[in-house]
Amino acid sequence: MPAKKITKADIIDALYEKTGMNRNEIRSAVDLFLNEMKEALIRRQVIELRGFGTFEVKTRKARPKARNPRTGESLVIHSHGTAVFRSGRELKQAVWNINNNEA
Repeated sequence: MPAKKITKADIIDALYEKTGMNRNEIRSAVDLFLNEMKEALIRRQVIELRGFGTFEVKTRKARPKARNPRTGESLVIHSHGTAVFRSGRELKQAVWNINNNEA
């Protein structure tokens, strides 16, 4: 059974309950944080959050012969950037035995 999705609104509500800060201030701080991350990735900077993980942009190579699986149409895919996340050691250790704990 898949886990429930957590949205940005859920994170804001959790921070509100834990801190008692104003919801609008929390929403602004979360939005600013995410915008800073997005802008850094657009500038091709690596974002390292110790204990959590690393975000970076990798370049995917062009593929001259790709096919749309739905229509069968042939496509040319140009090289492009994609955001990549690598989990940090602490996060890896925290989720390592997650399936063993669900029984």
